Amino acid sequence: MPGALRYSLNPHPMKKKYVVYAAVFLVLVVLIYLQFRTWQNFDWARFRETRPQKWFHIAHGVALIYLAYVVRAIRWKIFLRPVRPQATSLSLVAPTVIGFTGLALLGRPGELIRPYLIARRQDLSFSSQLAVWAVERIFDIGAFTVLLVITIFLAEGPRELPLYSYFQKGGLLLAALVVGMVLGAMAVRAKGDGIANWVERRFSHLPANLGHKIAMRVREFHSGLDTIHGPVSLIALIVLSLAMWFMIIMAYQDVAHSYGVEALEIQRSQVLVLMGASMIGSLVQLPGVGGGSQLATIATLERVFDVPKELAASCGIMLWLVTFVAVVPVGLFLAHRERLSLRKLSEETAEAEEAEPVENAS
Repeated sequence: MPGALRYSLNPHPMKKKYVVYAAVFLVLVVLIYLQFRTWQNFDWARFRETRPQKWFHIAHGVALIYLAYVVRAIRWKIFLRPVRPQATSLSLVAPTVIGFTGLALLGRPGELIRPYLIARRQDLSFSSQLAVWAVERIFDIGAFTVLLVITIFLAEGPRELPLYSYFQKGGLLLAALVVGMVLGAMAVRAKGDGIANWVERRFSHLPANLGHKIAMRVREFHSGLDTIHGPVSLIALIVLSLAMWFMIIMAYQDVAHSYGVEALEIQRSQVLVLMGASMIGSLVQLPGVGGGSQLATIATLERVFDVPKELAASCGIMLWLVTFVAVVPVGLFLAHRERLSLRKLSEETAEAEEAEPVENAS
């Protein structure tokens, strides 16, 4: 019965997915056209010859990215401590790597594979791990923002870049967003049930039981905040988050320096500008292809760091491969060893996400 209710509320999930893919594809086509229209003198022969010269930098960057996944697993173990104190960091590494492999190959539909796998293996509800995933996003955005704001306003490197005043404004806007998220999280933690009840009453008139679903998400988020069970855990989570993002910064710098050319000798304090562009571009991605992240990175390298077009294109693609795609071989190996299908996991995740609010409502 819950399944029937679920599909009656969302009768064409596959059709909606393909509509989203089509919209993203059109946006990417426009972005590619605008980008390459400015490259009328693009030298494709030179682009084919442009490649990293110092491959140990690439290997070091990949190692740092994998180490960042291990740090993510350790951080999730801290989140699990109140409900699963026996969970080990090692047991969370495989779901983390498989989850990010699903994200790389399937795009947004694979993003929730990681909390779904962890919930299944730790015998917890999917909604509880969705709540942890939401809290984890706050720590990620917060850590990146802290590093970005410190770099923009205190380091000398970003001051040498063009558009520095715009970076300052962007940093302030991002800081304001993080402050708002933190205040919202504090309000949910203090008055979560009251906020959920108000939302349920206020939006009860909306179709598809939307008010109840929103209230359920608020309650889930409230339960996720309960995983931070004291100042020691909070400090550990902050330190791990900052350390993880610093590793990613070093991986970006490794890739840039691997080309051995002066144009890409980017200072560590400037790398966060490049990372920010990549993160914004990643909002427009096609499964297994990407697109937005590479275009944003290439455009930033060319227009902000004054890197030649062909070199910027090569470095932008290499950054995407190292920081986003390098996880795929190990992730596929682990999924094969455990007889897991990423596409099937993605479908199960979507069904579980839709089913839980309905089942709780019943």
